[in-house]
Amino acid sequence: MGEPIDLVKLDGTWRLQYTSAPDVLVLFEAAARLPFFKVGQIFQKFECRDKSDGGVICNVVRWSVPPLLEKEEGATLVVSAKFDVVSVRNIYLQFEEVTVQNIYISEELQALIAPAILPRSFLSLQILQFIRAFKAQIPVTNTTPGRRSVGGLYYLSYLDNNMLLGRAVGGGGVFVFTKAQPLEL
Repeated sequence: MGEPIDLVKLDGTWRLQYTSAPDVLVLFEAAARLPFFKVGQIFQKFECRDKSDGGVICNVVRWSVPPLLEKEEGATLVVSAKFDVVSVRNIYLQFEEVTVQNIYISEELQALIAPAILPRSFLSLQILQFIRAFKAQIPVTNTTPGRRSVGGLYYLSYLDNNMLLGRAVGGGGVFVFTKAQPLEL
């Protein structure tokens, strides 16, 4: 059974190094098939330092569509969930929201919207500002009384200061993470 989950160690940002999870692999498969779609780094951010029974987790995927968006970090997809510690090594995730944010358009697209050789109009500047500030949020909670929102059980098999190993219970795949720099969302 192992040691109980140490939420202080778990708190923070973790970078995905390996996974066999089909719901993540589909992103890499799409990027391999679609030359215009690129997947960047993937993170899990746990917020649970001052908690004893759970917290918040954000699954963060950096992606792009060159040449419309910047190559490495054109946009960010965030899937947020609450989690509860349900046993010594298991947490239950209850997904709440999917968000697309932090859209960074490429210089080529910026030049198309507001050419540098012409005076930038109020409208072209408003369009650029709108794109930079754009944030789409889609709730994934269940509104039916007595029913839980979309979620899943996650088994944390190993956790230290630098590495997190886990798997989604029920055939969801294995995850290997290493500690990363704090992530601002």
